[in-house]
This record gives sequence, C-alpha cells and structure tokens, in this order.
Amino acid sequence: MVAQTGKLGKAAPVAGEGKARPLALARWLLVVATLVVLIVTVGGITRLTESGLSITEWKPITGALPPLNDAQWQAEFDAYKQIGEYRQINGPAGMTLADYKFIYYWEWSHRLLGRLIGFAFALPLVWFWIRGAIPRGYKPRLLALLALGGLQGLFGWLMVRSGLSAQVTDVSHFWLSIHLLTALLTLAALVWVALDLIGLSRNPGARPARLTGFAAITGAVLFVQLMLGAWVAGLNAGHASNTWPLMQGRLIPEADWSKGVGWAFTHDPFLLHFLHRWWAWVVVGFLVVLARKVRKADRRASVAIHAAFGTQIILGIATVLSGVDMELAAMHQLVGALLVAATSWGAQVAGRRA
Repeated sequence: MVAQTGKLGKAAPVAGEGKARPLALARWLLVVATLVVLIVTVGGITRLTESGLSITEWKPITGALPPLNDAQWQAEFDAYKQIGEYRQINGPAGMTLADYKFIYYWEWSHRLLGRLIGFAFALPLVWFWIRGAIPRGYKPRLLALLALGGLQGLFGWLMVRSGLSAQVTDVSHFWLSIHLLTALLTLAALVWVALDLIGLSRNPGARPARLTGFAAITGAVLFVQLMLGAWVAGLNAGHASNTWPLMQGRLIPEADWSKGVGWAFTHDPFLLHFLHRWWAWVVVGFLVVLARKVRKADRRASVAIHAAFGTQIILGIATVLSGVDMELAAMHQLVGALLVAATSWGAQVAGRRA
C-alpha cells in the first residue's frame, strides 16, 4: 500500500503501523535472553553434577511437578537404576535415595526453566501479534526464534535419550554440543533482533542490521571454540590437566591416534582440552578486531566484548588450575553465554544500516 501524503507533506503511517511497539518488543526479547543465559548456566551445573540422566522420561505436562510422595520418588529412582550411569557408576558407589534427589532436582530445575522460557516467549508473542504491535517484517523473525526454542527442547531430549541405556554411562557429547550451541544461537538471535527493534524505536526508517563478512567469520571462529568447550564438558576432558600452560609437563600433550585422526579430533580428551585452551587465543584475536571496528559507532559494545573475553580467559585458566571447581566452571559457562551476547551486539553494530 502506498502511504498517503498529509497536509504538511509528510507520509502518513501505513494502516496498522501506528500500533507497533518496537521498544516494548525489544525489552521483552532481552528478558527472554536473560532467561536463556540463566538456563545455560543451570545446564552447566546440571552437567557438572552429573544430573542430566536423573529423569529418564520426557513428560511435557505432568513432568512440571516433581514427585510428591515416597512412592513416586521410589518409582523415579527405580527407573534411574535401569540405566548404565547407575549400574556402572552410582550404584556401585552406594547412591542413596537422598543422593538421587539431589541430582533429580537439578535436572528438574533445568527442564522447568525451559518450560518457563517457552511460556515467556510464546504468550507475549501471541499478545503482541493480536494487538498488532509487531512492526512490519518482524513476524517471520519472531516465528524463527520460536522455532529455535522448540528445537532446543527437542535436542535436549535427544541428548538425554542418547545416555539412557545400560551400555553407556553418559550422554553423547555430540548431542550435548548441539543442545548447547542451539541455546547460544538462540541467545545471539534474541539480542540481535532486540537491538534492531531498539534502533527502529529511535528511527522509524531504520533497517535491520546486516551480517558483515568479518562478523560472520568471527562468529564462525567463536562457534568452533564453543563446540570444543561442549565436547570438553561432554567427555569430562577438563580433568585431563590441572596445570597451565603445560599439559603433562609439555606444551602439546600425547593423544591417542590409534583410531584415526578423525576419532582423535572428536573424542580424545587430551587433544580436545589442548585445542580448547589454545583456540581461545584465536577467538580473542578476532574479537579484539571486531571490538575496534565498532568502538566509534557504539563504545559500549566494544567494552562489553573486551570485558567478556577477558573474564572468560581468566575463568578458563582458573577452572583448569582448580581441577574443575564447580563454581568456577559454572561461572565459565555463564560468562561464555555473556560473551556470545556481547559478540552478537558487536556484530549487530557493525552491520547497522541507515
């Protein structure tokens, strides 16, 4: 539709656009992004406490409530006793029902937070849609974010299912990385779209930012590091060394190449730990350049990138030296999520258009 010209010669708003509330939408998306950072952190603690397999079924509705009596608790515990993690590790170690309740509540909290995020996104989306508050061109983007959230839940269950057998004692580190990376991709997209909406609220003629070539390369380099981190977590490779910068008294540790190069680069804990700790400096190099590129346009984004990767490096080294202290490792995952958000911010600034 062609906008009609008003008395002062300015284009009148197109029908339905006057109700658009880009700033309200941006604030909502940033709240959801904060919840995603929280669930990534809780997911890290769930991994560190070996709680991920404590709930052996996926019950989207009834699973929102934990067991409410002794019989229900015993039934959950009995189901857990059928899988390899209990039979080969926790059972021989003498796990009690009280011990089981501890890991159960971490996994239950993780799943409950996932449900909360689903409602926190879907319900306001419906409300904004009905009210006509979504600016033109943003409905497909919001639906894509909703689809990413749905995939995240699906991938989470597929990850858990990969560890529910008597033959294995843990989830697949590949599914773990898919689960984590989808969450972080969702976080980056939430931040990006929110920033586009903030720009639109300030300038009705603002166009969505584009992804520049350098920002895309930086994102890819960071993606590799995040994937390596997920594999390190999934294989418990953080325990491969508690010294820095050397491993096993040498710069490059010994790795098992007997099963082939491909297997070593995807399964060997010493090699993956080595790659994760040194690829980080490649990431830092790209992030420094990105931060410099956006400093004039938005100094806050530049500061956020520097602060995030600086803190992350310190926490990573501290986690290694502590022998994977739970609090340090959880903070390492938290700041990793914040680094993704800061990088998305910088990439969005780099790609802003008039």
